[in-house]
Amino acid sequence: MKIFIYVLMVLALGLIVFNATLLDFDGLFQGDSQIAMIGILAAACVLVLLTILLISRRIAGKK
Repeated sequence: MKIFIYVLMVLALGLIVFNATLLDFDGLFQGDSQIAMIGILAAACVLVLLTILLISRRIAGKK
């Protein structure tokens, strides 16, 4: 399970990088840039949630 979580984290990082290449800084909230911003935000949320999951599993293992 631990390896699966790390694989998901790497995929989320890949999505952040991919969506960052789609950003148009002249119009961040228009067209494809808006979709890329939503994708970056969603992938960042996934990273935070997976990090919380790893920490909680580590704490549960110490009990």
